[in-house]
Amino acid sequence: MQYPNITKAVFLSRPNRFTAEVEINGVKETVHVKNTGRCRELLISGCEVWLTAPESKGRKTKYDLVAVRKSTGVLFNIDSQAPNKVICEWLADRNFDRVIPEFTYGDSRIDFCMEHADEKYLLEIKGCTLENDGVGYFPDAPTQRGVKHLRELARASADGFKTAVGFVIQMDGVTEVRPNTATHPEFAQALEEAVSAGVEILFFPCHVTPDTLEITEMIPMRK
Repeated sequence: MQYPNITKAVFLSRPNRFTAEVEINGVKETVHVKNTGRCRELLISGCEVWLTAPESKGRKTKYDLVAVRKSTGVLFNIDSQAPNKVICEWLADRNFDRVIPEFTYGDSRIDFCMEHADEKYLLEIKGCTLENDGVGYFPDAPTQRGVKHLRELARASADGFKTAVGFVIQMDGVTEVRPNTATHPEFAQALEEAVSAGVEILFFPCHVTPDTLEITEMIPMRK
């Protein structure tokens, strides 16, 4: 996926989950942060960030903050909507008869249902923006919604669906995602139970530039 326009800026502060203060060519600007996670190890005062200007009506801010360069020099895409968009593009090149986004199953909406012949596949997507020593971790903040989705997938697997959770890794150089047990032990437990129920874990490493996010491969988790 590619952003239609991109502007480089310097990150100053994050007053709340939804906005950030940045400097663009010496001018201070309030921008929308397209990620409500903590991103504490990424959004550090003085770091380089990249913004896109959607130009949609009714906005309170001109720009969305979508990418940041970590102190290690690695570029991260932190747009929480990007993983589903890039997976949608990826699925379009696969051999499915039909791809249904936002598929209702139980009390949840699973990101994708794919149909091929008589088989149905349910795929829930999670974006990974937390990295430590070359390994990705999810989540970076507690997510009861994520726990609910894992339990729904476990039930769907028992109902005969082929099911998977896909982690889109929004940085270069990382090929594995582990549960962030310290931050949300319930998610880690739910993930373990989902795997035991037959839910497959997939990793989608990506190449990131300031204005693009591209899946480079799909890696099933080794059991």
